[in-house]
Amino acid sequence: MTKIYLALGTNLGNRLANLRDAINALAPDVTVLRESTVYETPPWGYTDQPAFLNMVVEAETSLHPRALLDFLKKREEELGRVKNFRYGPRHIDLDILFYDDLAYEDERLQIPHPRLHERAFVLVPLNDLAPNLVHPILGKDVKSLLSVVERDEIHPFSV
Repeated sequence: MTKIYLALGTNLGNRLANLRDAINALAPDVTVLRESTVYETPPWGYTDQPAFLNMVVEAETSLHPRALLDFLKKREEELGRVKNFRYGPRHIDLDILFYDDLAYEDERLQIPHPRLHERAFVLVPLNDLAPNLVHPILGKDVKSLLSVVERDEIHPFSV
């Protein structure tokens, strides 16, 4: 089994239920070990849309990276994600952040996620679970990556 970290995000419909449904849809191919706090975050990239709920899960899987990507994209579709435009609104987004300490790239997938170090909405919940996890390419741990991004607008979500 390989330890992985996945980012989950949603800004349409019942956002908290979308996250719960996504976590439940991961089994049995992905076993969730721990969940971060859920955070409400402003949209990133395209800002004229509702706020997101974001979180990170630590999990294990026996799926290889490409098979994991295909599995996650299928789960997104089953959970109601409709392709629209880059950084647009979505019912659910599931991204591979880390796959053990693997550095991997092909035409469809890059691990670690290529922009995770720029995104407080990923780093804040990831820091909940793995502040000392070292990015295998950048050579910096999560708490160091988080220390240089703006995170004032990211808050724990309360119902």
